[in-house]
Amino acid sequence: MGTSAEGTQGEAERSESTAHAYGRNGIWLIGARGSVATTATVGLAAISSGLAPATGCVTDQHSFNAALLPDFTDLVVGGHDISGVCMTKRAEALVDSGMLPSHLLESVRSQLGEADQRVRPGYDPAQKSESQEKVAQRLAQDITDFKQANNLDRVVVLDVASTEAPVEPIAEFFNVDLLLAALKDPARRVLPPSSVGAYAAILAGSPYVCFTPSTALTIPALRELAARHQVPSAGQDGKTGQTWLRSVLAPAFAARGLRVLSWAGTNLLGGGDGATLADPQAVSGKLQSKNRGLQELTGCAVTPLHIDNVQDLGETKVAWDHINVEGFLGSRLTLQTTWSAYDSMLAAPMVLDLARLMALAHAAGEEGHVEALGFFFKDPWGSDEHSFANQTRNLVEWAETASARLTAGGGSSEQP
Repeated sequence: MGTSAEGTQGEAERSESTAHAYGRNGIWLIGARGSVATTATVGLAAISSGLAPATGCVTDQHSFNAALLPDFTDLVVGGHDISGVCMTKRAEALVDSGMLPSHLLESVRSQLGEADQRVRPGYDPAQKSESQEKVAQRLAQDITDFKQANNLDRVVVLDVASTEAPVEPIAEFFNVDLLLAALKDPARRVLPPSSVGAYAAILAGSPYVCFTPSTALTIPALRELAARHQVPSAGQDGKTGQTWLRSVLAPAFAARGLRVLSWAGTNLLGGGDGATLADPQAVSGKLQSKNRGLQELTGCAVTPLHIDNVQDLGETKVAWDHINVEGFLGSRLTLQTTWSAYDSMLAAPMVLDLARLMALAHAAGEEGHVEALGFFFKDPWGSDEHSFANQTRNLVEWAETASARLTAGGGSSEQP
C-alpha cells in the first residue's frame, strides 16, 4: 500500500469490502525469474511490508479510491520459468547493475525466496517428449495447485517472458477442432510458447494478461476457447516509456491542428532484452507493436524505428525521437525527445496494477478482452484508442463501473 494520505485513506475505506469480494489473489508470472517479474516481486514485498510507497502504481492514486481492488498484501506470487537462476540471484544481479537498492533486497530476501519456491518449470519447446496438449495441461495444473496450496480465490496469469518472433498463420489457428487435434499430436508444435502459456491459463480458468508483443492470445481459435471458458484477458505489449510519451505527444499535435510529417525513433538497450531483440525475427513483432498506435494517432506512415543491442547499458534503456511537424503556412516545427530509464522499474508497477485490475474484472464477471486495460499497452486488445488522456479516463470510469457492478452482486467471487 502507498504511504500518501489519500492513498492510505482510500485503502482503509476499501478494506472491509475488498476483503469480502476478493480474499487472497495469486499473480502467476510466465517468465517469473526475469528482470521484470523479479522487480515486481521485490516491489510487492516492499510495499506490503511498508518499506516503500507504491510510487508508479496507477491504482494507488486517489482517482481509484472508489474502485474495489485487492490490497497489495493479499497478492501472492508464483510462476513458470525455464531458467535455473532463482529470483534471489536475479535480484542480486539487478542490485549490481545499480537498479535495485541493496538494503531493500536484504529486507525482502526471505519473501523473494518464498516466491521463488512457488516457481515451476515452464514450457521449453526444445524438449519434445510430450504433446503441446499435455504441456498445457501440466502448466494449468501448476496454476491450479498454486491456487489451492495458497488458499487463493483466483489466479491472474501475466506473461512477462522474453519477446518471441511472430509466427505465420496456419489453418489450425482459425478452427478450434483443428487446433485441439494438432495439440494432441506429439510430433507437432503448432503453438509458440506464449500461446501454450495462454492456453494453460484458459484451461485453469484464470484471467490472462500478455505484457509482451508475442503471439499469445492473438490466435482466433484460442480466443474462442477463452470465450468458452469465460476468461477475461488484456494485452498487448506493455507501454512503459517511449510509446507512452508518444501517446501523450501525438494527440497534443492533433489538438493544435498540426500535421506530423515524420516521427523517427531509436531504442538502445542491453541485458536480456537487448540480446533477445538483437534477433531480427524477434524484434520485428516489437517494431510492429510500437509503430501501429503511433501511425493511427498521427495518420503518418513515416515512422521508422530502430532497436539496437548495446550490452554495456545493462538494465538501462535509452530512447530518442525526432519529430517533424508542419504548422501554419507550411512552417516547420521540430521536437526531439530523449528517454533514459530502467525499463523493468517502469514495467514492474504496471504488472502489479494489472494484477489488481484484472482481479476486479474477473470478480465483476468480465469476459473477453477488457478494453479499458488498453491504458497499459502499445497495441491494446479490443480497442483502437491510443490517446493516453482518453485511455486514462476510460480506465477510471471502467474501474468505478466494474466496482459498482461487483457491489451490486453482479460479479463472481469464485474462479470458474
